Amino acid sequence: MTKFRVAVVGFGNVGRQVVPAIKESPDMEVAGIILRDPKKIDSTKKRVGDIPVVTDIKELEEVDVAILSIPSRAVPEVAPQYLKMGINTVDSFDIHGDSVIELRKNLDHIGKMHNSVAVISAGWDPGSDSIVRTLLEVVAPKGLTYTNFGPGMSLGHTVAVKAIEGVEDALSMTIPEGTGLHKRLVYVKIKDDYDFEKISETVKNDPYFIHDETHVYKVDDVKSLIDTGHGVHMERKGVSGITHNQRMEFIMSICNPAAAAQVMVSAARATLRQNPGCYTTLEIPLIDFLYGQREQLLKRLI
Repeated sequence: MTKFRVAVVGFGNVGRQVVPAIKESPDMEVAGIILRDPKKIDSTKKRVGDIPVVTDIKELEEVDVAILSIPSRAVPEVAPQYLKMGINTVDSFDIHGDSVIELRKNLDHIGKMHNSVAVISAGWDPGSDSIVRTLLEVVAPKGLTYTNFGPGMSLGHTVAVKAIEGVEDALSMTIPEGTGLHKRLVYVKIKDDYDFEKISETVKNDPYFIHDETHVYKVDDVKSLIDTGHGVHMERKGVSGITHNQRMEFIMSICNPAAAAQVMVSAARATLRQNPGCYTTLEIPLIDFLYGQREQLLKRLI
């Protein structure tokens, strides 16, 4: 069987989990790791095990899919670079709302122009949780769904804080309050000669945090606080037809980076089964994410 080749763009918390997920997939292989910042490659080996580390995808042999394990705010700029080369992309863009719709529209146009496929927001939320939320509405079209995250480390929020000028290291914890409300506990180690109060206000006014109760704490060591565990508890109370009080729950406790990485790797497979354009996880048949013969999968899963 010819395996398709996947490049990993970025090698942080998620990227490090993407590599073993690819290696465990019978139909794919790691083409290489791409670090966009040349300074990082200076302090990194030119290879991770048997995997080449480069700064430009053109330095690698043929690549079918690029998994973008990079900050969400970098995706709108980076994804088009690969799509224009005819390379499919997968990202875990986690800025909900209009930003997802705008990204989908832009990448859809580029993908169709260059015969490539993008799957966006393919982490666990948005991503696999989006599929579950949709399924709950299939069963009970009327009603309310509450998505309660945590307690756990939020990768997207943590990356957003680390990008703030004056922050040396950071950790953002999500604490569920119930009925979809959350509290954010942010721990920051700041660089010398920076004002903690100013950094704290910047965090609280960032779009990632502005809608939640947020507390920012100054610490001397962030690494001793990190636990990448996370989770979700989804609840829906709704109506099936004319029958009220239909109650459903979905609970998941996970290692955050590993779960996000696995969904992205499964989405990489799905890119090869779609027509050119851009898709969210909701728009792709679930069976396209799975390895195996379609009839055998149907026999096992139906």
